[in-house]
Amino acid sequence: MTEQNCQNIAFTLAYLGTAYHGWQYQNNAISIQQVMQEAIEKATGQAVTLSGCGRTDAGVHAKIYVANAKLATRIPLDKLPLAISAYLPEDISVSRATAVPDDFDARFSCRRKEYSYLIHNSRVRNPFYHNRAYFCPSALDYDAMAAAAPHFEGRQDFAAVRSVGTPVRSTVRTMYYCRTEKQGDRITVRVCADGFLYNMARAIAGTLLYCGLHKIQPEQVPAILRAGDREQAGPTAPACGLYLTALEYGMEALDGRA
Repeated sequence: MTEQNCQNIAFTLAYLGTAYHGWQYQNNAISIQQVMQEAIEKATGQAVTLSGCGRTDAGVHAKIYVANAKLATRIPLDKLPLAISAYLPEDISVSRATAVPDDFDARFSCRRKEYSYLIHNSRVRNPFYHNRAYFCPSALDYDAMAAAAPHFEGRQDFAAVRSVGTPVRSTVRTMYYCRTEKQGDRITVRVCADGFLYNMARAIAGTLLYCGLHKIQPEQVPAILRAGDREQAGPTAPACGLYLTALEYGMEALDGRA
């Protein structure tokens, strides 16, 4: 097919990240991007470079994820997910292929993202949460965690809850909400922002965990954020409990919550 037949196609997918070194292509480790690109090439005969909505870390999961690429194929869009999924392992699936404008980019066109961090707070391990949640056997003060969470909301500098990684021009982001939910022995931390710094969601979860353990008081969080000192905040929580759970593009076909 000619260049003129190319469409910009956005793929909606989901994956368990346990076996992968994150989304981004790696020279010496397997990634979601690599596996997806290889499956698309096998299904369509074309090599593509996908642009993903975010660089999820090694071991992080995505209940919803969007990636796009320019592609020319005779396979109808409604059949394309099944064609690609035939070449994917069981821990990655494609649910939808959507034609999007030429200037659409899954990363830069995304308005909001929601990450959810799952904590299993119990004295006894649950094997069904293995690599799916962070196991915390120490009793957590849920009320303290819930009181601390709103301090992360609003437009502010999040340097205190990010790891040194890819250089960024600014560490200021807008946090639309930071919420905690409790159901039985499961605690979920939900954070939604216009963008996330490296390890930001996991560092917020770790800080809330420290509040639950009374190592940080909820009322200390604003001062920690103002100081911008990573050492004052809680640790980066393990990747196994983190999920990408909602995306907003302002496009009905792509917006969703898992």
